[in-house]
Amino acid sequence: MSKAFTKETDSADDDEGLALPPLPPGGKNYITPSGYARLRAELLDLIDNERPKIVDVVHWAASNGDRSENGDYLYGKKRLREIDRRIRFLTKRLEIAEVVDPSLHAGSEQVFFGATVTYSDDEDGERTITIMGIDEADSRMGQVSWISPVARALLKARVGDEVQLPTPGGVRHLEVVEVQYPPRSAAA
Repeated sequence: MSKAFTKETDSADDDEGLALPPLPPGGKNYITPSGYARLRAELLDLIDNERPKIVDVVHWAASNGDRSENGDYLYGKKRLREIDRRIRFLTKRLEIAEVVDPSLHAGSEQVFFGATVTYSDDEDGERTITIMGIDEADSRMGQVSWISPVARALLKARVGDEVQLPTPGGVRHLEVVEVQYPPRSAAA
């Protein structure tokens, strides 16, 4: 029988994209308080707003009769699977998240999770990065995951220290120029 005439199941789509970004063996899923709040807000929005709207559209489209050529129904079911997949992903990530407040290190010259580090490199000059959690790092904003090679090389270094960064093109030498942390909140 031709594949064209077999029924597709919803579970085929559910398995795509479920792989979580890898954590180091025995590692924790560190995240900043703001990153945790952002992921939690996204989860609640999906559960309270987005999913109920799509359920209403699918219900309305299903009541119109023939579902095989009903675009609203087909698209709605696909969108529901995407939303459910994202809800499962966010739920799993938030369950294993370990919130770390980088402002506790304010005033320190040593690089820890949450630090904004300026370093000099013989090849690229000076660069500034912020070491964030896996689920919140955005490279467009100069943020890197704490498990990235550059973050691992810089962690625990102090201002003035030179660290080695192994790259495919050879070892690069980075010098820590400045370390900053968010200020402590007044409530702390």
